[in-house]
Amino acid sequence: MSTVSNSGKTVHVIGAGLAGLSAAVRLAVAGCRVELYEAAGHAGGRCRSFHDDAIGQRIDNGNHLLLSGNRDAMEYLNLIGSADSVTGPDRAVFPFIDFESNERWSVKPGAGLIPWWILSRSRRVPGTSPWAYIRDMRILCAQNQQTVTDCVPTDSILFRRFWEPLAVAALNTTADQGAASLIVPVIRETFGRGEAACRPRIARQGLSESFIDPALQMLKDHNITCRFSSRVRGLTFNGDAITALEFGNSRVEVSEGDAAVLAVPPLVAKGLVPGLDVPEESRAIVNGHFLLPAPREPQGFIGVVGGMCHWIFFRGNVASTTVSAAEEIVDTPAAELAVTMWDEITRALELPASPLPAHKIVKEKRATFAQTPAQVARRPSTQSAWKNFVLAGDWVDTKLPATIEGAIRSGRQAALAVLKFVSIS
Repeated sequence: MSTVSNSGKTVHVIGAGLAGLSAAVRLAVAGCRVELYEAAGHAGGRCRSFHDDAIGQRIDNGNHLLLSGNRDAMEYLNLIGSADSVTGPDRAVFPFIDFESNERWSVKPGAGLIPWWILSRSRRVPGTSPWAYIRDMRILCAQNQQTVTDCVPTDSILFRRFWEPLAVAALNTTADQGAASLIVPVIRETFGRGEAACRPRIARQGLSESFIDPALQMLKDHNITCRFSSRVRGLTFNGDAITALEFGNSRVEVSEGDAAVLAVPPLVAKGLVPGLDVPEESRAIVNGHFLLPAPREPQGFIGVVGGMCHWIFFRGNVASTTVSAAEEIVDTPAAELAVTMWDEITRALELPASPLPAHKIVKEKRATFAQTPAQVARRPSTQSAWKNFVLAGDWVDTKLPATIEGAIRSGRQAALAVLKFVSIS
């Protein structure tokens, strides 16, 4: 990224979630003066870690799996100096268990751009043929209004053991509702680029240690500190520019030549920006964290088919489950969810039956926007109607799903838009 002279110009970044931090980091590297504001008392939004007294361990708010082909996320980690804080296997391996048949297998993509690996019975999903993969590649031509099930047949083993888990994990929306157009870049940028681009990566210690704390330290090294507990109550626009930020009892002027990045949840943004169209429906995620009887090394994960849980992650002596698109269970009592989750953990990790251990259930009722074709069509572009005001967040039109990669890319897009404005103003 080219360096832009500060020239006394300030960029106000509103929101210190992953999108806001991504924008702030890139602007800092480019030499901009940045003012960073966060309504909460901590940074990171959904991407953070905290100590939980129930199990006496530090846990992540949610479980997130990166792939080595997530270029924006990997570049961000390099910029903040924490590239070595994520870990994973040397080769792309995705282990699964099917609770209905008790089968276990691992999907092992090949190295080349041409997917010769689908010809190998030991590399592909059991019970599938190479033709099934070739047939289903028509999803790469998905139209904006199509769902995943509009593009691939639902009566196949490949759908149940690959497309459905992929759709739910990537879109946090069921396959019959999820926008197929958002699956396309996932395939093209990872699996479509060969094995080296789809190696799974997990935070070695925690999400905060990988994505948040190093970013705050990097910004501090650039004389940028985050103003926590600073909720923006209103924005003032005049003509074609934003001119002020309202903080209840205080006001910050946005001078001529300055710019602002709004990186807050979509409904918060809608309440602040006149006429802004945003996705308004959401989907839930339920996570469970359980204290294991003994540490399990190395850390890793396993995908689940035919269970309530979709993924089980394990790091040290904590096993964590994820249930995406969790509308049907989000209102179920936590105690009831814990029993089912623990049963599935012991089965997947082949642990002896034991009483329910110390645990923590985390329910996120509005974890992401509902990534249906209708809601995807409501995503706004990065550049707003005002020349010095841009948007960031996984709900902004990045062409990607609402994932860590999507949030970080939105921040990069926002920073590039600001730098373009700053360079000509």
